[in-house]
Amino acid sequence: METSNKRRTVKQRRRKQSIFRAGIFGLAIVGAVTLIYLLIRILSGTPIFKRTATKMVIEDRPDIKVELLTPNKYSRSQKTLKKVKGVVIHYTANPMTTAEQNRSYFEGLKDSGETYASSHFVIGLQGEIIQCIPTGEESYASNDRNADTISIECCHTDKTGKFNEATYNSCVELTAWLVTKFDLELPKDVIRHYDITGKICPKYFVDHPEKWKDFLSDVQAYIKSHGTEVEVKKE
Repeated sequence: METSNKRRTVKQRRRKQSIFRAGIFGLAIVGAVTLIYLLIRILSGTPIFKRTATKMVIEDRPDIKVELLTPNKYSRSQKTLKKVKGVVIHYTANPMTTAEQNRSYFEGLKDSGETYASSHFVIGLQGEIIQCIPTGEESYASNDRNADTISIECCHTDKTGKFNEATYNSCVELTAWLVTKFDLELPKDVIRHYDITGKICPKYFVDHPEKWKDFLSDVQAYIKSHGTEVEVKKE
């Protein structure tokens, strides 16, 4: 009886040892495969772990009155804007004209055919924002950058081109919203028409470059105060 118990004990011990060895072997295999996987990712330049980044998003769209232009070759070609890489600020160069008047001018080009001109947005003297072109289409405002930028025309009261407070504040708000909507970077992706062609537009910000820097700072501050931080998963 005692001999039988000893044999049973020995068998149980051997079984446990076999299970233990199998477990160790399995762990070794998993470890080797993991090591090979990590080495392959390192050698290929692929990050080993997913990193979680954050970005600021302004969820509330500004108060925008949508009055899209009639499709035509002079002001709304409906050509697709495949990727937005920047926002361009302009001034109308017509003191005391309203947003509606400038929008009407763009609309009238389909009949007059005198030139090619339009803008995605026009901001009026009361701070009102009119959208003339969908953000997924090109406008005729920024020359060589029509294909990858959103244009904003701003009304002004006199020949200096300085925006009044209402126009300025709406321009800051709209620009900030567009920056977060299209994942743009400040200050490099918000530019003046002047930065593309050398045209004195928007005049006040060309004549006073320090005020342009202030504008960009105000856009950044608006994003910080009105934006919501969200996670962005990256490889």
